[in-house]
Amino acid sequence: MGSHVRELAEATPATRDRYIDLLRVGSLGTVVLGHWLMAAVTGDGVGNLLAVVPELQPLTWVLQIMPVFFFVGGFSHALSYRSLLRRRPEGSTDSVYPSFLRARLQRLLRPTMVFVLVWGAAALLVQLLGGGGGLTGVTLRLVTQPLWFIGIYLAMVAFTPALLKLHDRYGWGAFAALAGAAAAVDLLRFAAGVPHVEFLNFAFVWLAVHQLGFLRADGRIRRPALLAGAGLAAAVALVALGPYPLSMVGMPGEKISNMAPPTLALLGHGLWLVGAVELLRAPGARLVARPRVWRAVVAANGVAMTAFLWHLTAMLGVYGAMLGLGVPLPEPATGAWWAQVPLRIVAAAALTAALVAAFRTFERPVRVAPGRAAIGAGAVSAIGVTLALLGVLGLSMVGYAGLLEGHTALLIAFHVSAPAAVAMALGGWLLVERAGR
Repeated sequence: MGSHVRELAEATPATRDRYIDLLRVGSLGTVVLGHWLMAAVTGDGVGNLLAVVPELQPLTWVLQIMPVFFFVGGFSHALSYRSLLRRRPEGSTDSVYPSFLRARLQRLLRPTMVFVLVWGAAALLVQLLGGGGGLTGVTLRLVTQPLWFIGIYLAMVAFTPALLKLHDRYGWGAFAALAGAAAAVDLLRFAAGVPHVEFLNFAFVWLAVHQLGFLRADGRIRRPALLAGAGLAAAVALVALGPYPLSMVGMPGEKISNMAPPTLALLGHGLWLVGAVELLRAPGARLVARPRVWRAVVAANGVAMTAFLWHLTAMLGVYGAMLGLGVPLPEPATGAWWAQVPLRIVAAAALTAALVAAFRTFERPVRVAPGRAAIGAGAVSAIGVTLALLGVLGLSMVGYAGLLEGHTALLIAFHVSAPAAVAMALGGWLLVERAGR
Protein backbone atom coordinates (compact mmCIF):
# COMPACT_ATOMS: atom_id res chain seq x y z
CA MET A 1 0.00 0.00 0.00
CA GLY A 2 2.91 2.34 0.79
CA SER A 3 4.24 2.38 -2.78
CA HIS A 4 0.73 2.90 -4.16
CA VAL A 5 0.19 5.90 -1.87
CA ARG A 6 3.57 7.32 -2.86
CA GLU A 7 2.69 6.99 -6.56
CA LEU A 8 -0.67 8.71 -6.04
CA ALA A 9 0.93 11.49 -4.04
CA GLU A 10 3.65 12.09 -6.62
CA ALA A 11 1.07 12.07 -9.46
CA THR A 12 -1.02 14.82 -7.85
CA PRO A 13 -1.64 17.65 -10.34
CA ALA A 14 -0.23 21.02 -9.37
CA THR A 15 -3.71 22.50 -9.74
CA ARG A 16 -5.24 20.32 -7.02
CA ASP A 17 -6.33 22.15 -3.88
CA ARG A 18 -4.56 19.98 -1.32
CA TYR A 19 -5.85 22.03 1.59
CA ILE A 20 -9.38 20.78 0.82
CA ASP A 21 -8.15 17.19 1.17
CA LEU A 22 -6.53 18.10 4.48
CA LEU A 23 -9.84 19.57 5.70
CA ARG A 24 -11.71 16.43 4.66
CA VAL A 25 -9.36 14.14 6.59
CA GLY A 26 -9.09 16.50 9.55
CA SER A 27 -12.85 16.95 9.94
CA LEU A 28 -13.63 13.22 9.85
CA GLY A 29 -10.71 12.50 12.18
CA THR A 30 -12.04 15.08 14.65
CA VAL A 31 -15.50 13.48 14.57
CA VAL A 32 -14.03 10.04 15.25
CA LEU A 33 -11.84 11.29 18.11
CA GLY A 34 -14.79 13.21 19.57
CA HIS A 35 -16.99 10.11 19.59
CA TRP A 36 -14.30 8.07 21.29
CA LEU A 37 -13.78 10.74 23.93
CA MET A 38 -17.45 11.54 24.60
CA ALA A 39 -18.56 7.95 25.14
CA ALA A 40 -19.12 7.37 28.86
CA VAL A 41 -19.63 3.61 29.07
CA THR A 42 -20.45 1.86 32.34
CA GLY A 43 -21.84 -1.54 33.15
CA ASP A 44 -25.31 0.01 32.96
CA GLY A 45 -25.05 1.47 29.45
CA VAL A 46 -23.57 4.25 27.33
CA GLY A 47 -23.80 7.90 28.34
CA ASN A 48 -22.29 11.16 27.14
CA LEU A 49 -19.33 12.81 28.86
CA LEU A 50 -20.74 16.25 28.01
CA ALA A 51 -23.87 15.44 30.00
CA VAL A 52 -21.77 14.25 32.94
CA VAL A 53 -19.53 17.33 32.81
CA PRO A 54 -21.62 20.18 31.29
CA GLU A 55 -18.67 22.55 31.73
CA LEU A 56 -17.07 20.82 28.72
CA GLN A 57 -19.92 21.71 26.35
CA PRO A 58 -18.23 24.92 25.05
CA LEU A 59 -15.64 22.60 23.46
CA THR A 60 -18.32 21.60 20.93
CA TRP A 61 -17.96 25.07 19.40
CA VAL A 62 -14.60 23.89 18.10
CA LEU A 63 -14.94 20.10 17.96
CA GLN A 64 -18.36 19.92 16.25
CA ILE A 65 -16.61 20.00 12.94
CA MET A 66 -19.18 18.31 10.66
CA PRO A 67 -20.09 21.62 8.93
CA VAL A 68 -16.52 21.72 7.58
CA PHE A 69 -16.98 18.31 5.96
CA PHE A 70 -20.19 19.41 4.25
CA PHE A 71 -18.49 22.63 3.14
CA VAL A 72 -15.69 20.56 1.60
CA GLY A 73 -18.34 18.37 -0.02
CA GLY A 74 -19.88 21.38 -1.75
CA PHE A 75 -16.49 22.38 -3.14
CA SER A 76 -15.79 18.87 -4.45
CA HIS A 77 -19.28 18.36 -5.89
CA ALA A 78 -19.09 21.62 -7.83
CA LEU A 79 -15.75 20.65 -9.39
CA SER A 80 -16.90 17.10 -10.16
CA TYR A 81 -20.17 18.11 -11.82
CA ARG A 82 -18.54 20.85 -13.91
CA SER A 83 -15.79 18.43 -14.96
CA LEU A 84 -18.37 15.96 -16.28
CA LEU A 85 -20.10 18.78 -18.18
CA ARG A 86 -16.81 19.76 -19.81
CA ARG A 87 -16.00 16.15 -20.73
CA ARG A 88 -19.40 15.56 -22.31
CA PRO A 89 -19.06 14.81 -26.07
CA GLU A 90 -19.17 17.97 -28.15
CA GLY A 91 -22.71 18.86 -29.19
CA SER A 92 -24.24 16.34 -26.78
CA THR A 93 -27.29 17.37 -24.79
CA ASP A 94 -27.37 14.20 -22.70
CA SER A 95 -27.74 14.64 -18.96
CA VAL A 96 -24.60 13.95 -16.95
CA TYR A 97 -26.69 13.54 -13.79
CA PRO A 98 -26.65 9.71 -13.80
CA SER A 99 -22.88 9.65 -14.29
CA PHE A 100 -22.41 12.32 -11.63
CA LEU A 101 -24.46 10.41 -9.05
CA ARG A 102 -22.68 7.15 -9.75
CA ALA A 103 -19.25 8.81 -9.59
CA ARG A 104 -19.94 10.55 -6.27
CA LEU A 105 -21.70 7.55 -4.70
CA GLN A 106 -19.12 4.92 -5.63
CA ARG A 107 -16.83 5.58 -2.67
CA LEU A 108 -19.72 6.45 -0.37
CA LEU A 109 -22.32 3.73 -0.80
CA ARG A 110 -20.14 0.71 -1.53
CA PRO A 111 -18.38 0.73 1.88
CA THR A 112 -21.64 1.79 3.52
CA MET A 113 -23.61 -1.14 2.11
CA VAL A 114 -20.87 -3.56 3.14
CA PHE A 115 -21.04 -2.14 6.68
CA VAL A 116 -24.85 -2.39 6.68
CA LEU A 117 -24.92 -5.99 5.42
CA VAL A 118 -22.14 -7.24 7.71
CA TRP A 119 -23.75 -5.70 10.79
CA GLY A 120 -27.20 -6.88 9.70
CA ALA A 121 -26.00 -10.48 9.43
CA ALA A 122 -24.21 -10.23 12.79
CA ALA A 123 -27.28 -8.72 14.48
CA LEU A 124 -29.55 -11.43 13.10
CA LEU A 125 -27.20 -14.19 14.25
CA VAL A 126 -26.82 -12.70 17.74
CA GLN A 127 -30.56 -12.37 18.23
CA LEU A 128 -31.34 -15.82 16.80
CA LEU A 129 -28.98 -17.21 19.44
CA GLY A 130 -30.88 -15.36 22.16
CA GLY A 131 -28.43 -12.49 22.66
CA GLY A 132 -28.97 -8.78 22.32
CA GLY A 133 -29.01 -7.65 25.95
CA GLY A 134 -26.61 -5.44 27.90
CA LEU A 135 -23.80 -3.78 25.99
CA THR A 136 -24.54 -5.97 22.96
CA GLY A 137 -28.04 -4.51 22.68
CA VAL A 138 -26.68 -0.99 23.10
CA THR A 139 -24.11 -1.69 20.38
CA LEU A 140 -26.78 -2.95 17.97
CA ARG A 141 -28.66 0.29 18.52
CA LEU A 142 -25.70 2.68 18.38
CA VAL A 143 -23.47 1.42 15.56
CA THR A 144 -25.84 2.65 12.84
CA GLN A 145 -26.37 6.15 14.29
CA PRO A 146 -23.49 7.80 12.34
CA LEU A 147 -25.30 6.79 9.13
CA TRP A 148 -27.39 9.98 9.46
CA PHE A 149 -24.33 11.77 8.09
CA ILE A 150 -24.27 9.50 5.04
CA GLY A 151 -27.98 10.17 4.41
CA ILE A 152 -27.55 13.94 4.57
CA TYR A 153 -24.51 13.75 2.31
CA LEU A 154 -26.52 11.74 -0.24
CA ALA A 155 -29.11 14.52 -0.26
CA MET A 156 -26.36 17.07 -0.94
CA VAL A 157 -25.10 15.04 -3.89
CA ALA A 158 -28.63 14.64 -5.24
CA PHE A 159 -29.37 18.39 -5.11
CA THR A 160 -25.97 19.54 -6.42
CA PRO A 161 -26.96 20.17 -10.09
CA ALA A 162 -30.06 22.21 -9.19
CA LEU A 163 -28.36 24.21 -6.44
CA LEU A 164 -25.26 24.76 -8.57
CA LYS A 165 -27.48 26.36 -11.22
CA LEU A 166 -28.91 28.68 -8.57
CA HIS A 167 -25.40 29.45 -7.39
CA ASP A 168 -24.22 30.25 -10.93
CA ARG A 169 -27.10 32.69 -11.31
CA TYR A 170 -27.39 34.26 -7.87
CA GLY A 171 -24.09 33.57 -6.06
CA TRP A 172 -24.35 34.65 -2.43
CA GLY A 173 -28.07 35.20 -3.00
CA ALA A 174 -28.64 31.45 -3.27
CA PHE A 175 -26.91 30.92 0.08
CA ALA A 176 -28.92 33.78 1.60
CA ALA A 177 -32.16 32.18 0.42
CA LEU A 178 -31.30 28.88 2.13
CA ALA A 179 -30.19 30.67 5.30
CA GLY A 180 -33.39 32.72 5.26
CA ALA A 181 -35.46 29.57 4.86
CA ALA A 182 -33.66 28.07 7.89
CA ALA A 183 -34.45 31.19 9.92
CA ALA A 184 -38.11 31.06 8.83
CA VAL A 185 -38.34 27.42 9.92
CA ASP A 186 -37.03 28.24 13.40
CA LEU A 187 -39.40 31.20 13.63
CA LEU A 188 -42.36 28.98 12.80
CA ARG A 189 -41.07 26.34 15.20
CA PHE A 190 -40.36 28.47 18.27
CA ALA A 191 -42.57 31.53 17.82
CA ALA A 192 -45.63 30.02 16.14
CA GLY A 193 -45.38 26.46 17.47
CA VAL A 194 -45.98 24.90 14.05
CA PRO A 195 -45.53 21.12 14.51
CA HIS A 196 -42.97 19.08 12.54
CA VAL A 197 -41.74 22.11 10.54
CA GLU A 198 -38.33 21.82 12.23
CA PHE A 199 -37.43 18.77 10.12
CA LEU A 200 -37.14 21.01 7.05
CA ASN A 201 -33.92 22.34 8.52
CA PHE A 202 -32.20 19.03 7.89
CA ALA A 203 -32.24 20.32 4.32
CA PHE A 204 -32.00 24.11 4.69
CA VAL A 205 -29.20 24.29 7.26
CA TRP A 206 -26.93 21.64 5.78
CA LEU A 207 -27.56 22.70 2.17
CA ALA A 208 -26.68 26.29 3.14
CA VAL A 209 -23.32 25.09 4.48
CA HIS A 210 -22.90 22.97 1.33
CA GLN A 211 -23.58 26.10 -0.75
CA LEU A 212 -20.59 27.79 0.87
CA GLY A 213 -18.48 25.11 -0.81
CA PHE A 214 -19.74 26.31 -4.21
CA LEU A 215 -18.70 29.85 -3.29
CA ARG A 216 -15.27 28.56 -2.23
CA ALA A 217 -14.91 26.75 -5.59
CA ASP A 218 -15.43 30.07 -7.40
CA GLY A 219 -13.11 32.02 -5.09
CA ARG A 220 -15.98 34.10 -3.73
CA ILE A 221 -15.20 33.80 0.00
CA ARG A 222 -12.95 36.85 0.03
CA ARG A 223 -13.48 38.01 3.63
CA PRO A 224 -13.25 34.91 5.82
CA ALA A 225 -12.68 36.99 8.96
CA LEU A 226 -16.01 38.73 8.39
CA LEU A 227 -17.72 35.37 7.79
CA ALA A 228 -16.22 33.85 10.95
CA GLY A 229 -17.04 36.90 13.07
CA ALA A 230 -20.61 37.18 11.81
CA GLY A 231 -21.25 33.46 12.32
CA LEU A 232 -19.77 33.43 15.81
CA ALA A 233 -21.67 36.57 16.85
CA ALA A 234 -24.93 35.13 15.50
CA ALA A 235 -24.45 31.79 17.26
CA VAL A 236 -23.55 33.46 20.58
CA ALA A 237 -26.55 35.80 20.38
CA LEU A 238 -28.96 33.00 19.50
CA VAL A 239 -27.74 30.80 22.36
CA ALA A 240 -27.68 33.68 24.85
CA LEU A 241 -31.04 35.20 23.94
CA GLY A 242 -33.00 32.41 22.29
CA PRO A 243 -34.17 28.90 23.10
CA TYR A 244 -31.03 27.26 21.75
CA PRO A 245 -28.82 25.07 23.98
CA LEU A 246 -25.12 25.71 24.49
CA SER A 247 -23.93 22.38 23.10
CA MET A 248 -23.54 22.06 19.34
CA VAL A 249 -24.07 18.31 19.60
CA GLY A 250 -27.16 16.54 20.91
CA MET A 251 -27.43 15.79 24.62
CA PRO A 252 -29.33 12.85 26.16
CA GLY A 253 -32.81 13.88 27.30
CA GLU A 254 -32.43 17.37 25.84
CA LYS A 255 -35.76 18.93 24.84
CA ILE A 256 -34.14 21.05 22.12
CA SER A 257 -31.05 19.98 20.21
CA ASN A 258 -28.97 22.10 17.86
CA MET A 259 -28.21 19.01 15.81
CA ALA A 260 -31.37 16.94 15.39
CA PRO A 261 -32.94 18.71 13.69
CA PRO A 262 -30.38 21.42 12.93
CA THR A 263 -31.10 24.96 14.10
CA LEU A 264 -30.19 28.47 13.03
CA ALA A 265 -27.61 28.47 15.85
CA LEU A 266 -25.88 25.51 14.22
CA LEU A 267 -25.83 27.39 10.91
CA GLY A 268 -24.13 30.32 12.67
CA HIS A 269 -21.66 27.82 14.11
CA GLY A 270 -21.05 26.47 10.60
CA LEU A 271 -20.34 29.96 9.27
CA TRP A 272 -17.83 30.58 12.04
CA LEU A 273 -16.04 27.30 11.31
CA VAL A 274 -15.93 27.86 7.56
CA GLY A 275 -14.53 31.36 8.09
CA ALA A 276 -11.97 29.99 10.56
CA VAL A 277 -10.65 27.25 8.25
CA GLU A 278 -10.46 29.76 5.40
CA LEU A 279 -8.36 32.04 7.59
CA LEU A 280 -5.99 29.10 8.10
CA ARG A 281 -5.82 28.37 4.39
CA ALA A 282 -2.32 29.76 3.74
CA PRO A 283 -0.50 27.96 6.60
CA GLY A 284 -2.57 24.83 5.91
CA ALA A 285 -1.55 24.86 2.25
CA ARG A 286 2.12 25.22 3.24
CA LEU A 287 1.79 22.29 5.63
CA VAL A 288 0.18 19.95 3.12
CA ALA A 289 2.76 20.92 0.45
CA ARG A 290 5.33 18.92 2.42
CA PRO A 291 5.77 15.52 0.73
CA ARG A 292 5.44 13.44 3.91
CA VAL A 293 2.36 15.31 5.08
CA TRP A 294 0.74 15.03 1.66
CA ARG A 295 1.41 11.28 1.51
CA ALA A 296 -0.25 10.91 4.92
CA VAL A 297 -3.27 12.90 3.69
CA VAL A 298 -3.53 10.80 0.52
CA ALA A 299 -3.35 7.58 2.55
CA ALA A 300 -5.98 8.79 5.02
CA ASN A 301 -8.32 10.02 2.27
CA GLY A 302 -8.23 6.57 0.71
CA VAL A 303 -9.75 4.94 3.79
CA ALA A 304 -11.53 7.84 5.53
CA MET A 305 -15.09 6.64 4.89
CA THR A 306 -14.29 3.08 5.94
CA ALA A 307 -12.70 4.32 9.16
CA PHE A 308 -15.69 6.56 9.86
CA LEU A 309 -18.17 3.71 9.36
CA TRP A 310 -16.36 1.29 11.65
CA HIS A 311 -14.97 3.56 14.39
CA LEU A 312 -17.94 3.09 16.75
CA THR A 313 -17.74 -0.66 16.22
CA ALA A 314 -14.10 -0.50 17.32
CA MET A 315 -14.84 1.69 20.34
CA LEU A 316 -17.67 -0.50 21.58
CA GLY A 317 -15.55 -3.57 20.87
CA VAL A 318 -12.85 -2.20 23.18
CA TYR A 319 -15.38 -1.65 25.96
CA GLY A 320 -16.84 -5.11 25.39
CA ALA A 321 -13.39 -6.66 25.67
CA MET A 322 -12.77 -4.76 28.91
CA LEU A 323 -16.02 -6.07 30.39
CA GLY A 324 -15.29 -9.59 29.17
CA LEU A 325 -11.80 -9.54 30.70
CA GLY A 326 -13.05 -8.11 33.97
CA VAL A 327 -11.23 -4.78 33.55
CA PRO A 328 -13.02 -2.26 35.79
CA LEU A 329 -14.84 0.63 34.12
CA PRO A 330 -14.44 3.67 36.37
CA GLU A 331 -17.20 6.22 36.78
CA PRO A 332 -17.04 8.74 33.90
CA ALA A 333 -15.04 11.92 34.46
CA THR A 334 -13.26 10.58 37.57
CA GLY A 335 -9.48 10.59 37.79
CA ALA A 336 -9.31 6.86 37.06
CA TRP A 337 -11.57 7.34 34.02
CA TRP A 338 -9.37 10.09 32.58
CA ALA A 339 -6.28 7.96 33.19
CA GLN A 340 -7.82 5.22 31.03
CA VAL A 341 -8.69 7.56 28.14
CA PRO A 342 -5.33 7.37 26.27
CA LEU A 343 -5.29 3.57 26.51
CA ARG A 344 -8.88 3.25 25.29
CA ILE A 345 -8.25 5.58 22.36
CA VAL A 346 -5.10 3.72 21.33
CA ALA A 347 -6.95 0.41 21.52
CA ALA A 348 -9.90 1.78 19.52
CA ALA A 349 -7.52 3.21 16.90
CA ALA A 350 -5.75 -0.16 16.58
CA LEU A 351 -9.03 -2.03 16.17
CA THR A 352 -10.26 0.55 13.66
CA ALA A 353 -7.05 0.07 11.68
CA ALA A 354 -7.67 -3.69 11.62
CA LEU A 355 -11.25 -3.17 10.38
CA VAL A 356 -10.01 -0.72 7.75
CA ALA A 357 -7.47 -3.29 6.55
CA ALA A 358 -10.31 -5.81 6.19
CA PHE A 359 -12.79 -3.54 4.38
CA ARG A 360 -10.78 -0.80 2.65
CA THR A 361 -10.97 -2.50 -0.76
CA PHE A 362 -14.61 -1.41 -1.07
CA GLU A 363 -13.58 2.24 -0.95
CA ARG A 364 -11.35 2.15 -4.00
CA PRO A 365 -12.36 4.83 -6.50
CA VAL A 366 -13.70 3.88 -9.93
CA ARG A 367 -13.31 6.34 -12.78
CA VAL A 368 -16.64 7.29 -14.34
CA ALA A 369 -16.82 9.08 -17.68
CA PRO A 370 -19.94 10.68 -19.15
CA GLY A 371 -21.55 8.47 -21.76
CA ARG A 372 -24.75 8.43 -23.71
CA ALA A 373 -27.57 8.41 -21.19
CA ALA A 374 -30.40 5.95 -21.67
CA ILE A 375 -33.92 7.32 -21.89
CA GLY A 376 -35.19 7.95 -18.38
CA ALA A 377 -31.78 7.41 -16.78
CA GLY A 378 -31.98 10.73 -14.95
CA ALA A 379 -35.33 9.84 -13.39
CA VAL A 380 -34.09 6.38 -12.41
CA SER A 381 -31.02 7.93 -10.79
CA ALA A 382 -33.16 10.42 -8.87
CA ILE A 383 -35.43 7.64 -7.60
CA GLY A 384 -32.39 5.56 -6.68
CA VAL A 385 -30.63 8.24 -4.66
CA THR A 386 -33.91 9.11 -2.90
CA LEU A 387 -34.44 5.49 -1.88
CA ALA A 388 -30.82 5.21 -0.77
CA LEU A 389 -30.89 8.30 1.43
CA LEU A 390 -34.24 7.35 2.98
CA GLY A 391 -32.97 3.84 3.68
CA VAL A 392 -29.72 5.04 5.22
CA LEU A 393 -31.47 7.68 7.34
CA GLY A 394 -34.08 5.13 8.43
CA LEU A 395 -31.42 2.64 9.51
CA SER A 396 -29.58 5.35 11.46
CA MET A 397 -32.78 5.88 13.46
CA VAL A 398 -34.03 2.32 13.97
CA GLY A 399 -30.72 0.47 14.46
CA TYR A 400 -30.43 -3.31 14.61
CA ALA A 401 -31.72 -3.87 18.15
CA GLY A 402 -35.10 -5.62 18.27
CA LEU A 403 -34.61 -6.97 14.77
CA LEU A 404 -36.71 -10.10 15.38
CA GLU A 405 -39.41 -8.16 17.24
CA GLY A 406 -40.10 -5.92 14.24
CA HIS A 407 -38.87 -2.77 15.96
CA THR A 408 -39.54 0.39 13.90
CA ALA A 409 -38.74 4.11 14.02
CA LEU A 410 -40.58 7.10 12.58
CA LEU A 411 -38.88 8.41 9.43
CA ILE A 412 -40.51 11.69 8.37
CA ALA A 413 -44.11 10.46 7.99
CA PHE A 414 -43.86 6.66 8.08
CA HIS A 415 -42.50 3.93 10.30
CA VAL A 416 -39.54 1.96 8.99
CA SER A 417 -37.99 -1.29 10.19
CA ALA A 418 -34.34 -2.26 9.81
CA PRO A 419 -34.99 -4.82 7.02
CA ALA A 420 -37.09 -2.28 5.08
CA ALA A 421 -34.40 0.38 5.51
CA VAL A 422 -31.68 -1.98 4.26
CA ALA A 423 -33.83 -2.96 1.27
CA MET A 424 -34.41 0.70 0.34
CA ALA A 425 -30.73 1.59 0.66
CA LEU A 426 -29.55 -1.44 -1.33
CA GLY A 427 -32.22 -1.06 -4.00
CA GLY A 428 -31.53 2.65 -4.37
CA TRP A 429 -27.79 2.09 -4.72
CA LEU A 430 -28.32 -0.56 -7.42
CA LEU A 431 -30.61 1.79 -9.36
CA VAL A 432 -27.99 4.55 -9.29
CA GLU A 433 -25.30 2.10 -10.40
CA ARG A 434 -27.40 0.79 -13.29
CA ALA A 435 -28.59 4.19 -14.52
CA GLY A 436 -25.09 5.69 -14.38
CA ARG A 437 -23.37 3.02 -16.43
